[in-house]
Amino acid sequence: MNNADFNQQLIDFLNASPTPFHATQNMAAMLTNNGFRGLKEAESWDTPAGRYFVTRNDSSIVAFVIGRHPLEETGIRMVGAHTDSPCLKVKPRPERNSHGYQQLGVEVYGGVLLNPWFDRDLSLAGRVTFKNSKNQVTSVLVNLEKPIAVIPSLAIHLDRDANKERTINPETDLAPVLLNENEAFSLASALDEATQGGEILATDLCFYDTNPAQVIGIQNDFLASARLDNLLSCFTGLQSLLTADDSVSSLLVCNDHEEVGSASTSGAGGTFLKDVLSRITPDETSKIRTFSNSMLISTDNAHGVHPNYPKKHESNHGPILNKGPAIKFNANQRYATNSETAGYFKALCLDLKIECQEFVNRADMACGSTIGPITAKELGVRTLDVGVPTFAMHSIRELAGTQDAFNLYRVLSGFYKDPGPLGPQS
Repeated sequence: MNNADFNQQLIDFLNASPTPFHATQNMAAMLTNNGFRGLKEAESWDTPAGRYFVTRNDSSIVAFVIGRHPLEETGIRMVGAHTDSPCLKVKPRPERNSHGYQQLGVEVYGGVLLNPWFDRDLSLAGRVTFKNSKNQVTSVLVNLEKPIAVIPSLAIHLDRDANKERTINPETDLAPVLLNENEAFSLASALDEATQGGEILATDLCFYDTNPAQVIGIQNDFLASARLDNLLSCFTGLQSLLTADDSVSSLLVCNDHEEVGSASTSGAGGTFLKDVLSRITPDETSKIRTFSNSMLISTDNAHGVHPNYPKKHESNHGPILNKGPAIKFNANQRYATNSETAGYFKALCLDLKIECQEFVNRADMACGSTIGPITAKELGVRTLDVGVPTFAMHSIRELAGTQDAFNLYRVLSGFYKDPGPLGPQS
């Protein structure tokens, strides 16, 4: 696969995945089309050497390859990412009327950069749980696709200090406008086709920008899209897993709810990955041996140094877009990288002739985190945090380098194909 083909497929995935539910569904379809067998947690498993995947909550997925060699001898090459992105989620009872307009009340999910949400053509997608014609409770994924709403900015004539100190109240300022109140509308009617007229019991819906992902720049240097954090890593990890060597064992985990702390049944702080690994390594001693020979590469976007705000970055550690994936360090273990895991990744990049960079926050600024430290704590597996440098992280539209995503794919493919020991040997 070349750079252009990779980025076009990434764009198609981003456009088709407005929510974690859709991303998981699309990844499951790609895995099935490439010979992976779907498993269900509620059923017994028989997993000889082969390729498998399982989902939880329709929003998290674990895909794995059981290699021909014993797990405790080769370990498991693991890559982690997350399916969720900061957004505006629809409240349970959202419908409201105000001064002649129908609106939907929203709740902020995660650390949203709020200003860019104004004046965007918004649609609605997610999961709906309803009672069908057979009186059964079931769920369906929905994507209205058509722009149905907008959050209009307040004109500068009514707020002369808007460019100096405008603040945003998430309760009063962010309700999207749908239409005039004299026009018949209900959320249930908008979802009627998807539910086939069933009685809606609950929803898990979010707004998203309908402006599609695209390659931009004079030399096609950049990829502009919503949800690059972290669907870029999900897609890159999945495409890399498809190239995995069948002689050793490999795994990709894409968890939901990273942006809100990972504390859920489908988050990295839950039991999903641990449960899957327990089923493929049921013997406790074998599991400990397997984990001691394993490594996890946690892939989540890094902050590229912003040319307009260089002082927001540590002077020696400002990753530049299209100069390679960045290894992420933090002395307080907000990232799980250590010298051995960083050294392994650097050596892999050198072997593949791929540039890599290093990212460290300024010492006087708080550091974010990833699923890396959480998963390392839960499993006791050596872990590395890396990410593609990105501008405008947590905005409704983010920016990454087209070369970086492709190079991360090349490195992760090399990781999955590496038959040797993971890291320095004593």
